[in-house]
Amino acid sequence: MAGHNSESIVVFAQFQSAVDEGFWHRLSSLKLNKLGIDDSPIPITGFYAPCSHTQVSNHLTLLAESLPSESSEESSTAATSRGNRNRCPVPGILYNTNTIESFHALDKKSLLNAEAKKIWDDIHTGKAVEDSAVLSRFLLISFADLKKWTFHYWFAFPALTLDPPATLVDLRRASQYFSLEEAKSVSAACNEWRNSSLTADVPFFLVSIDPNSQATVKHIKDWETCQNDSHKLLFGFYDPCHLPNNPGWPLRNFLALISVRWNLKSVRFLCYRENRGFADLGLSLVGEALITVSQGWKDHQCLPNALGWEQNKGRQVSRCISLAKSMDPTRLAVSAADLNLKLMRWRALPSLNLNALSSMKCLLLGAGTLGCQVARMLMAWGVRKITLVDSGRVAMSNPLRQSLYTLDDCLNGGEYKATAAVKSLSRIFPAVDAEGVVMAIPMPGHPVPSQEEDNVLEDCRRLHDLIDSHDAVFLLTDTRESRWLPTLLCANTNKITITAALGFDSFLVMRHGAGPFSSNDERKRLGCYFCSDVVAPIDSTANRTLDQQCTVTRPGLAPIASALAVELLVGILHHPQGIFADGEVANSSSSGSSEQPLGILPHQIRGSLSQFSQMTLVGHSSNNCTACSSTVVSEYQERGMEFIIQAINHPTYLEDLTGLTELMKSVSSFQLDWDIETDLDDDDCVEI
Repeated sequence: MAGHNSESIVVFAQFQSAVDEGFWHRLSSLKLNKLGIDDSPIPITGFYAPCSHTQVSNHLTLLAESLPSESSEESSTAATSRGNRNRCPVPGILYNTNTIESFHALDKKSLLNAEAKKIWDDIHTGKAVEDSAVLSRFLLISFADLKKWTFHYWFAFPALTLDPPATLVDLRRASQYFSLEEAKSVSAACNEWRNSSLTADVPFFLVSIDPNSQATVKHIKDWETCQNDSHKLLFGFYDPCHLPNNPGWPLRNFLALISVRWNLKSVRFLCYRENRGFADLGLSLVGEALITVSQGWKDHQCLPNALGWEQNKGRQVSRCISLAKSMDPTRLAVSAADLNLKLMRWRALPSLNLNALSSMKCLLLGAGTLGCQVARMLMAWGVRKITLVDSGRVAMSNPLRQSLYTLDDCLNGGEYKATAAVKSLSRIFPAVDAEGVVMAIPMPGHPVPSQEEDNVLEDCRRLHDLIDSHDAVFLLTDTRESRWLPTLLCANTNKITITAALGFDSFLVMRHGAGPFSSNDERKRLGCYFCSDVVAPIDSTANRTLDQQCTVTRPGLAPIASALAVELLVGILHHPQGIFADGEVANSSSSGSSEQPLGILPHQIRGSLSQFSQMTLVGHSSNNCTACSSTVVSEYQERGMEFIIQAINHPTYLEDLTGLTELMKSVSSFQLDWDIETDLDDDDCVEI
């Protein structure tokens, strides 16, 4: 191109921005997990490099590491980015608002002036000479819509305006400005500067050429040492722009620095550009600008006017990007599922332990009406590992009440519930780690033929292993006796155990106490599902009519009981005493509910739909319990599967072992003698 010989105002090519998807993902995580509703400005780091293509300008780019990590206050690039020739770091500031209305209401002029003042102060204090990257400070305002994965944003690259503007005396390709020998030496010096880890990412520099055409590249702080009338001196900068007639945006503030610090009226500058990692003087530009600002313009107390908001397709408007379509559906599902939980931590429940929930392994015994609802509630709370155990198949009557099944699951004899439930959970939430186990639970009162004994024992061992490998167990079966063996195994291994049981219009939800050998205070140990019984579990399905064989309940009962069962688990996980926590009663002054963010942690919740009522109760463990007493657990520990088979085949054995037989005999032999001849006054009556 021919050089410009007539004076004209310097027209700078504005910086252009580019944001990597990783930046938005990191911002989303930071917002959800650390910042919450805190909208304080965040220091960030942008990156740019000299232009390296004849048709495309380089952009100032934001990456994931441009933001602070969740454990740090500074961008994660602060210590690792130095010396990267393709990533010259530039300090920036981010204002991320909580609402779209706040985003649009930001005082953009004030924000721009605030960043421009930082540049102005850096020029006057000398910081810009020591660390020239601050001349390219930038500003980003944004709003992250984390429900839709849409991000509204707007960049500003503050530039101090010279008054009057600088005029361009000359601008030509560097290859046309330098002699062949000078060009060779300048290229070599620039390549050396760019290849050194100490200077590769220093974007402003000096080029000094001696009378022998030998060039040297130096830091701008060395300007005083470069004063020699016989040397050519150029102020160089990494130019991200590719245009042949316009220097890039960084030159604006560089000229302001040169004018204020060194009071130069005429400035020769080098717009340094590259090709394939080497200096390209055919693409680079050399120009001369005249600066004729008044002395008052340089006054530190008088901030020059500033401009720099990035244009969007020629208009002064913000930009918007949606990542929903580009994200993997499973990843989107995980983000959406976690959103509500993480939002809880912003204000309502800052102490919510999402790690404890996501790492919890839950075993659901029963995949019927209760099991389906509990599984979905667990996923809603962030539990990701769920195992369902059931031996039944999906029947035509199931889908309406059992929310994980459809008509297709009922065809051809019905799919196993455990298998169908897992498929349904995966369709609902692909990131769930769900497993289905088709297995019947051995039960007292259901004698085992000798030829089936090995299979039953294998089921017992398998159930033992399942309970042992999980953190919490839900007893959701539809018969009383099917809960006995899991209760015993959980008491033996001290597992969190929660029972939900339904009547026609009533329900019971309870957490079992710790195992008998886990606490020294047997009297205060909370009871299990069987602690209030005075008979051993027996076959409850024999000789029953159809309405007694099926779990006939009001449809609204199971969702209520299931939700309470899961809430109990969450309460246990967030209680400092966990499984050992005392049972608390609603409206009790001693419950300590004010100390726990989730409220009270009851032992039993009994509800009635006919009365639309609910009460919390506490029941301590019984020394005669057929499932969790120290006598039964000790017997199991000593005899193992032999004990289980005897309890299954001979239900009265448990009553004899625990002393319930003797207790019932003593009760039946007790006679209450009434003195019918004595009239009692009201004062002699005892209220029971």
